[in-house]
Amino acid sequence: MDINFPLVLVIAVAVSGVVWLIDALFFAKARQQRVALVESQMDDGAGADARQIAVEAAAAEPMLVEYSKSFFPVLALVLILRSFIAEPFQIPSGSMIPTLKVGDFILVNKFTYGLRLPVLRTKVLDINEPQRGEVMVFFPPHKPDTYFIKRIIGVPGDHIRIENGALSVNGKVLSQTTVAKLPVSRPSYELALEAIEGVEHQIQKDIYPGRLSRRGEWIVKEDHYFMVGDNRDNSDDSRRWGQVPKENIVGKAFVVWMHWEKFLSIPSFDNVGSIQ
Repeated sequence: MDINFPLVLVIAVAVSGVVWLIDALFFAKARQQRVALVESQMDDGAGADARQIAVEAAAAEPMLVEYSKSFFPVLALVLILRSFIAEPFQIPSGSMIPTLKVGDFILVNKFTYGLRLPVLRTKVLDINEPQRGEVMVFFPPHKPDTYFIKRIIGVPGDHIRIENGALSVNGKVLSQTTVAKLPVSRPSYELALEAIEGVEHQIQKDIYPGRLSRRGEWIVKEDHYFMVGDNRDNSDDSRRWGQVPKENIVGKAFVVWMHWEKFLSIPSFDNVGSIQ
């Protein structure tokens, strides 16, 4: 089962904040009064060390309050950053090869497509609309609590058609230029450059198109998006489970900042750069 980290973070911020607030309103003043009482009752003959120990004991905060005051600012900052600025993700599958590899760590821009409340996912501010060709993180309709990442092929109103591995949008076939056939000895798939809105990105496809790449036709519904992986014949995407509603958008993937496939492997920074 996937852990709902945003919910956990919101609860942690709320609990630590409430504990800190309750202590500030109801208990901090009593501790201050105890400190003042200790200072007034202890004469100079008690010694500076004894006086300091007694004052510290009177002013001591409960462990829960101490931890809450320490963690609340950090947790609140993390919540704000990952909810409204940028959120890190690790690529778990090969559906976006060659653009993104298993183990790539990426950052997702959380405000490009508008600001949304954490957990509730309610949009509170419109900024930009998703565009064809952009790589987007979202929750698919069949797994509303699982993060997916694919490329936007169709926006609302688009007519999408696929025929023997070739995609067309509104009657215009997306150009594909073969870069290489791999493996070289007995080719089974090929790397190609595909252009959407004049911007090229790499895709990987089988020499003989798989079931999802043979034939299909869709009209993108209002407030929905048609998502397809760059690893065309090895991607679980809109061709199988349907279109992504607008409210399921998480953000735009914009940069790879590290690659770390396995826990015991050595992290690599060779693939660092913007996501095309």
